[in-house]
Formats: sequence, C-alpha cells, structure tokens
Amino acid sequence: MRIKDISKENRPRERLEKNGVHVLSDAELLAIIFKTGNKQENAVEMSDRLISKYGIGKLNELSLKELQEIDGIGPAKSMQIKALFEFNKRHNLSKVNNLPIKTAKDVFLYASEKLSNNKKEHFMVLHLDTKNKIIKDEIISIGTLNASIIHPREVFKSAIKESANSIILVHNHPSGDSEPSVEDKEITEKLMEAGEILNIKVLDHVIIGKDNYHSFKENTL
Repeated sequence: MRIKDISKENRPRERLEKNGVHVLSDAELLAIIFKTGNKQENAVEMSDRLISKYGIGKLNELSLKELQEIDGIGPAKSMQIKALFEFNKRHNLSKVNNLPIKTAKDVFLYASEKLSNNKKEHFMVLHLDTKNKIIKDEIISIGTLNASIIHPREVFKSAIKESANSIILVHNHPSGDSEPSVEDKEITEKLMEAGEILNIKVLDHVIIGKDNYHSFKENTL
C-alpha cells in the first residue's frame, strides 16, 4: 500500500500536524525521515520492518556499509539513519555540556554518547575548569591500550594548553565489560603520578561498558 492510499487522517505527517509528534510510533517517526519507501513497501512498512528486525539500538550501531546491505536501504536512506542518530547524540550532549561533573555517572552520561558504540578502544581525556565544567574533550588514542601508547606527554599536553584545573580519564571497552584490566590500572597509576608532578589532578578514570561503567575513584583504585 502506498502512503497516498492510506486515509489522510492516518498518514504520519498529517497525524503529527494534528496531534503532535508524541502520538507517532517509532516506525512512523522514521518514515517521516525517509519520506519514501520502495516499490514493495511504503515508508512506514519499511521502517516497521527495520525496527522489528534490528531494533533502534542495533540500527544505531550499524555502519553505512552495513545499513546499505539491508534490503531497500541505499546510500540516501543509510545516511538519513546515521544523521538521525548523530543529531540525537549531539542533542543529548548539549544537555550535559554546561553542567559540572560531580560524579562518575555524569562522566558516563557524557562520554557514553561518544564512546559506547565504538568497536575499538578510544582513550579520551576530559579537561575541567575550577568549577568542574568540561573545557574540552580529546581522544588521545584509538586501539588496544598499553602503557607505551598512553604517554603522559600526550595526555597532559592539551590540558596544559587549555589551562585545565584537573582531568578525567575515560575509555571504552568494546566487549561491554567495564571491569579494569591490569593494563588499565598501570596506566591510571602512571598518569596520576604525572598529574601530581604537573599539579593537574587526575580526578578519576572511568571505563565505559555497554550499559555500565567502572569508576576507579568510586572503587578506591
């Protein structure tokens, strides 16, 4: 069935205009982004198939190439999906960007938007001012962490340049398990010692898992 064959009051755009965006299903919302379907499905049917098969979370994790391997999804629709999730990510970040970091959960809420779906380990440093607000975040390393790659010089170079009062170390575990490795503990200890020498305190090291996190500070490590 084509969208124009659906009664006007039941079409996604008309329902949104009349009743508000909150009344639409997930499939209807995605259909509005897509605008069109294909010869076999209208936009709502295509969206419903995608969400039923992959779920919203899985769609977010798929690359452009993986999305385009799905029946009915070409370059344009795959880019629409990626743009949709990226816009949502940036909206979530905008809500926490200007708030002070008070707990490891605040770090998790900020950093998980950027790190949790990455398939490689990303080591990030958050630079904080005297009120514990984030001045800047910086990715120092991508790939398996080891002490030779995570050098204090690279970690603190930007912190000195930005006149950061303190820093928080963050990295993700693609496995989803946030428990620290021996290497994680060694890196943390080395960077804390360097921070003391430079008078830039390392407040915490937070490891981001799938839907969880590990805080060195909260676990007295």
